[in-house]
Amino acid sequence: MIIGGEGSAVDKSCVLNMVNHQTTRNDDPGFSMIEMIMVISIMLILAAITMPAMVNTLSDLRLRSSATNLSGLLQTARMQAVRRNAPYGIQPVTLPGGQSAYFVNLNGATYGNGDPLVVLGDRVAASQGTGSGAPNETAFTAGLGFTVAPGAVVPSFNARGLPCSPTLANTCPQNPGQGFVLFLQQSTVLGEIRWAAVTVNGSGRVQVWTCDSSGNWIQR
Repeated sequence: MIIGGEGSAVDKSCVLNMVNHQTTRNDDPGFSMIEMIMVISIMLILAAITMPAMVNTLSDLRLRSSATNLSGLLQTARMQAVRRNAPYGIQPVTLPGGQSAYFVNLNGATYGNGDPLVVLGDRVAASQGTGSGAPNETAFTAGLGFTVAPGAVVPSFNARGLPCSPTLANTCPQNPGQGFVLFLQQSTVLGEIRWAAVTVNGSGRVQVWTCDSSGNWIQR
């Protein structure tokens, strides 16, 4: 009987522990609806604050990539001019799909298969020479240390790798102290305009520039 009594006491203790455990678990209400709404509201506010910065950062990266690719295309034209002992330049073209691009005119004034090609990024437009409307354009071009060639002149290099201006007579004379500027602008989904530039100075050096929100031009 004593053994049976002790067993009953143990069983009762186990039952009480199970009841207490179930009671404690059932008393945990979790997150209330108000708490969930507050958390979601905070997340939406943070997203609204950070979204414009993220969009601008992505736009800057795409614009800088387009400028870097365009500078590489200019370097290709320069190397081809020296290698083939003949003037070569880059020209704009609109592809069948509507994309804006530039190509090295290895096969003539129109784009042909085999011509090195760079497709500008989405929402990116290019303009040659001055008058692009870029922030502080006058001060920027004045500080480059060379005379900017007119926008109608195809950015070209002679057999020595120096900037030259092609003519209808298939010659490309060098104008000492003259170089090229190509401005790139990109419109973001938020309606802002971002700017970059690719320059070729009088000695043929190619450089990439970007413009910050204050209108300051920074060499990359």
